[in-house]
Amino acid sequence: MTGNILFNVIVFLTSAIICVYIAKRLGLSSVLGYLLAGVLIGPYVFGFIGEEGEDILHFAEFGVVMMLFLIGLEIEPKNFWNMRKTILGMGGFQVAGTLLLSYFLFMFLGYEGKVSLVISMAVALSSTAIALQTIKEKGLMATTFGTSAFSILLFQDIIVIFMLGAIPLLSNSEGSSIEKSLGHSNLLDGLPIGFQTLAIILSVATIIVAGRYLIVPILRKVAKTGVRELLIASAFLIVFSISLLMEYVGLSPALGAFLGGVVLSNSQFKHELESTLEPFKDLLLGLFFMAVGASINFVIISKIPLTIGGLLIIIVLLKAFVLFITGRIFKLKFDQKLMLTFGLAQIGEFAFVVLSFAFQLNILNQEQIDIMLVVTALSMSVTPMVSAFNERILLPRIGTKESIKRPMDHIAKSHKIILVGFGHFGSTVGRFLRSHGIEATILDHDSNRVDFLRKMGFDVYYGDATRIDLLESAGIAEAKILICAIDNMDVTKNVTKIVKEKYPHVELMVRAKNRDAAYDLLNMGIENIYRETLDTSLALAKDTLSKMGFRKYTLNRQVKNFIKYDEDSLRRLATEPKQDKNFIFKARKELEEQERLLNADLERGVVIYDDLWDSEQIRKTLEKQQKNNASQSKTT
Repeated sequence: MTGNILFNVIVFLTSAIICVYIAKRLGLSSVLGYLLAGVLIGPYVFGFIGEEGEDILHFAEFGVVMMLFLIGLEIEPKNFWNMRKTILGMGGFQVAGTLLLSYFLFMFLGYEGKVSLVISMAVALSSTAIALQTIKEKGLMATTFGTSAFSILLFQDIIVIFMLGAIPLLSNSEGSSIEKSLGHSNLLDGLPIGFQTLAIILSVATIIVAGRYLIVPILRKVAKTGVRELLIASAFLIVFSISLLMEYVGLSPALGAFLGGVVLSNSQFKHELESTLEPFKDLLLGLFFMAVGASINFVIISKIPLTIGGLLIIIVLLKAFVLFITGRIFKLKFDQKLMLTFGLAQIGEFAFVVLSFAFQLNILNQEQIDIMLVVTALSMSVTPMVSAFNERILLPRIGTKESIKRPMDHIAKSHKIILVGFGHFGSTVGRFLRSHGIEATILDHDSNRVDFLRKMGFDVYYGDATRIDLLESAGIAEAKILICAIDNMDVTKNVTKIVKEKYPHVELMVRAKNRDAAYDLLNMGIENIYRETLDTSLALAKDTLSKMGFRKYTLNRQVKNFIKYDEDSLRRLATEPKQDKNFIFKARKELEEQERLLNADLERGVVIYDDLWDSEQIRKTLEKQQKNNASQSKTT
């Protein structure tokens, strides 16, 4: 039964849905849910997945490849070049420091020199899949921690190329065995170093040239057909072709995919490719995490639990130490250093490649590779739990308190307005208030942004706004208004709930990302809700109608009427169950009533009252007066 592909698909999907659902309900990362699902269906628990687990892992690695391709699409070449110092600096220090300390550790444990070096290479690599998935899931990509972690991970993906090139030098195996170990013919095998370097440069150049002069023209022709399946096929063709080319010249497929994404980031198909590949990327990444969980060998763990546990703890602590020092050298704030330390302290997916390659070249023996594969998988499995410990235990007790000690209490408590969140939405609010002589105490979760804002003259607290002691330090007891301008609805709900319970005298003015968010806030008793897309979308619609010949005076009045009717409708529908069939019926009736009222307002306003304000009417009156003046001048 386990050999049936349909049965295996059902097992994977069912376990993923159940375990990820439980993880999210407990407030944990979805990655932990996938890993747990893999452990349960693996050969050492329920046994639904057997020897095919390794093949599934290789297939699922395409999720990592797609992830880096999509990340590359988000980074324009100019921005990528601007990050070069961070990539080389932070990434280089982390890899070199971890590799050196790991080498001495394994030499101390009695391993041979070349074995220690190979294992140290694997240990120096962190998990791009787990770290970036968690960062994007929590919306931290734009923070200092997010950019620092990405720079380190990108450097690791680059350096793994040189690691794979150096490993054969540690072996006495012949070239044919290297070919066999890689599982495919490598075009660089047997070539002098100079030709290998030239081949790598030509491969990178091929991707850049093909991106501009081959891929984009092909995508234009595909787009003209209007067939979405062709675009999906084209997107897969791009990713797989780049990956295959990179493999044939001995480079990392994930790095090649990233480079391809950067090359296409300025094309008009950027967003279409993102939306097309995103669902497949998430699915394959989930499959990858499950395959990692299924690969944990509990037989080895049961035989030498102390060895496995000791190595796991020592390696994680060693990597955490190097990451913390890296953050300190590059002047990250304390909370950012902690997140970097706990977020990247695991061994990564490319370690499977490095260790397996070394085993095929007879550098590692069976016992050594079994131990390191288990330690690698376990380190990836415990990362979400370690990160949760950092976020829920350490940061609230250590990270935020350090920032609260900064001398600003006497300033903050004199302000009557507290502004939570200073991103693109909150910064506009804060600057407008300040331009009218109104100061606000600002709370933000990015400590680097906090320091920058203070240099700009703003009064800022760093920390989690859901903490009552932080709100009290910011002067919530004396404040009149709290503006919540963050885009995370879970945090918004927690902040508003705390303030309503503890400080009911404070008036809440809350940002809502969309209509659904507004429903939730209304049901919590929040009256002052500001949908971030409402005014902008109406401004666009108003300008469109103006270009079609409608008068701006009438349109300005109609925009105000639309907002009034829509707000009334929003409040009437807020208490209705959204899954109820009656909700759709009532929502349609509300839309019909809004259109009827707006049409009535337009007809009454234009026909009855507004004729004398019409610019066309004024123009005709002026032309008539000019003609009369001309005729009178002729008669005189």
